[in-house]
Amino acid sequence: MAKVVDVKIDFTDNSEEVLKAMNEQVLAWLEGIGEDAAGTAADQAPVDTGRLKNSVNWATQKSYGPPPGDTPIGTPEENTVYIGTNVEYAPYQEFGTSRGIKGKHFLQFGATAHQAEYKSLLEQYLKE
Repeated sequence: MAKVVDVKIDFTDNSEEVLKAMNEQVLAWLEGIGEDAAGTAADQAPVDTGRLKNSVNWATQKSYGPPPGDTPIGTPEENTVYIGTNVEYAPYQEFGTSRGIKGKHFLQFGATAHQAEYKSLLEQYLKE
Protein backbone atom coordinates (compact mmCIF):
# COMPACT_ATOMS: atom_id res chain seq x y z
CA MET A 1 0.00 0.00 0.00
CA ALA A 2 1.29 3.47 -0.99
CA LYS A 3 2.10 5.82 1.81
CA VAL A 4 0.64 9.32 1.52
CA VAL A 5 3.02 12.07 2.50
CA ASP A 6 1.62 15.46 3.38
CA VAL A 7 4.09 18.19 2.42
CA LYS A 8 3.65 21.85 3.23
CA ILE A 9 5.60 24.34 1.13
CA ASP A 10 5.88 27.96 2.16
CA PHE A 11 6.61 30.39 -0.65
CA THR A 12 7.73 33.94 -0.02
CA ASP A 13 7.61 36.41 -2.89
CA ASN A 14 10.64 38.68 -2.63
CA SER A 15 10.36 40.05 -6.16
CA GLU A 16 9.66 43.62 -4.97
CA GLU A 17 12.76 43.66 -2.77
CA VAL A 18 14.89 42.16 -5.56
CA LEU A 19 13.60 44.71 -8.07
CA LYS A 20 14.23 47.56 -5.62
CA ALA A 21 17.79 46.36 -4.98
CA MET A 22 18.40 45.97 -8.72
CA ASN A 23 17.11 49.50 -9.41
CA GLU A 24 19.38 50.87 -6.68
CA GLN A 25 22.38 49.16 -8.30
CA VAL A 26 21.43 50.51 -11.74
CA LEU A 27 21.20 54.03 -10.29
CA ALA A 28 24.62 53.62 -8.64
CA TRP A 29 25.97 52.40 -12.00
CA LEU A 30 24.52 55.43 -13.80
CA GLU A 31 26.07 57.74 -11.21
CA GLY A 32 29.43 56.03 -11.75
CA ILE A 33 29.10 56.47 -15.50
CA GLY A 34 28.10 60.11 -15.06
CA GLU A 35 31.09 60.83 -12.86
CA ASP A 36 33.50 59.14 -15.27
CA ALA A 37 31.99 60.62 -18.45
CA ALA A 38 31.83 64.14 -17.01
CA GLY A 39 35.43 63.89 -15.85
CA THR A 40 36.56 62.65 -19.26
CA ALA A 41 34.61 65.43 -21.00
CA ALA A 42 36.03 68.08 -18.66
CA ASP A 43 39.55 66.84 -19.41
CA GLN A 44 38.83 67.36 -23.14
CA ALA A 45 37.10 70.75 -22.79
CA PRO A 46 38.88 73.73 -24.28
CA VAL A 47 40.33 75.97 -21.59
CA ASP A 48 40.63 79.72 -21.62
CA THR A 49 39.37 80.80 -18.19
CA GLY A 50 38.48 77.30 -16.96
CA ARG A 51 34.78 78.15 -16.62
CA LEU A 52 33.65 75.63 -19.25
CA LYS A 53 35.91 72.85 -17.97
CA ASN A 54 34.76 73.39 -14.38
CA SER A 55 31.10 73.46 -15.36
CA VAL A 56 30.92 69.96 -16.88
CA ASN A 57 28.78 67.74 -14.68
CA TRP A 58 26.32 64.85 -14.71
CA ALA A 59 22.75 64.23 -13.57
CA THR A 60 20.30 61.36 -13.20
CA GLN A 61 16.64 61.67 -12.37
CA LYS A 62 17.45 61.33 -8.65
CA SER A 63 20.94 62.79 -8.22
CA TYR A 64 23.61 64.94 -9.77
CA GLY A 65 27.36 65.50 -9.63
CA PRO A 66 28.99 67.44 -6.86
CA PRO A 67 29.84 71.13 -7.01
CA PRO A 68 31.67 73.06 -8.38
CA GLY A 69 30.16 71.73 -11.63
CA ASP A 70 26.85 73.08 -12.84
CA THR A 71 23.91 70.72 -13.20
CA PRO A 72 23.21 70.04 -16.89
CA ILE A 73 20.04 71.61 -18.25
CA GLY A 74 17.01 69.32 -18.29
CA THR A 75 15.72 66.46 -16.20
CA PRO A 76 16.93 63.02 -17.28
CA GLU A 77 14.44 60.27 -17.90
CA GLU A 78 14.40 57.31 -15.53
CA ASN A 79 17.47 55.05 -15.88
CA THR A 80 19.33 57.71 -17.85
CA VAL A 81 22.38 59.81 -17.09
CA TYR A 82 23.06 63.19 -18.69
CA ILE A 83 26.44 64.80 -18.93
CA GLY A 84 26.69 68.39 -19.94
CA THR A 85 27.04 71.96 -18.90
CA ASN A 86 24.80 74.97 -18.64
CA VAL A 87 27.47 77.42 -19.82
CA GLU A 88 25.89 79.45 -22.61
CA TYR A 89 28.80 79.17 -25.04
CA ALA A 90 29.25 75.40 -24.63
CA PRO A 91 27.30 74.48 -27.82
CA TYR A 92 29.70 76.57 -29.91
CA GLN A 93 32.66 74.77 -28.38
CA GLU A 94 31.01 71.37 -28.78
CA PHE A 95 29.68 71.73 -32.33
CA GLY A 96 31.59 74.69 -33.78
CA THR A 97 30.18 77.67 -35.65
CA SER A 98 29.48 78.61 -39.22
CA ARG A 99 32.22 81.22 -38.92
CA GLY A 100 35.08 78.77 -38.86
CA ILE A 101 35.37 77.64 -35.26
CA LYS A 102 35.66 73.86 -35.35
CA GLY A 103 33.76 71.85 -32.77
CA LYS A 104 35.80 70.16 -30.05
CA HIS A 105 33.16 67.46 -29.32
CA PHE A 106 34.38 67.20 -25.72
CA LEU A 107 30.97 66.12 -24.39
CA GLN A 108 30.52 63.52 -27.11
CA PHE A 109 33.98 62.15 -26.37
CA GLY A 110 33.22 62.01 -22.65
CA ALA A 111 30.02 60.07 -23.26
CA THR A 112 31.53 57.54 -25.65
CA ALA A 113 35.18 57.07 -24.66
CA HIS A 114 34.63 54.25 -22.16
CA GLN A 115 31.56 52.37 -23.39
CA ALA A 116 33.11 48.90 -23.05
CA GLU A 117 34.12 49.68 -19.48
CA TYR A 118 30.57 50.81 -18.66
CA LYS A 119 29.15 47.44 -19.72
CA SER A 120 31.67 45.64 -17.53
CA LEU A 121 30.87 48.01 -14.67
CA LEU A 122 27.15 47.20 -14.96
CA GLU A 123 27.90 43.50 -14.64
CA GLN A 124 29.88 44.22 -11.46
CA TYR A 125 27.09 46.32 -9.94
CA LEU A 126 24.45 43.70 -10.66
CA LYS A 127 26.52 40.96 -9.02
CA GLU A 128 26.68 42.88 -5.73
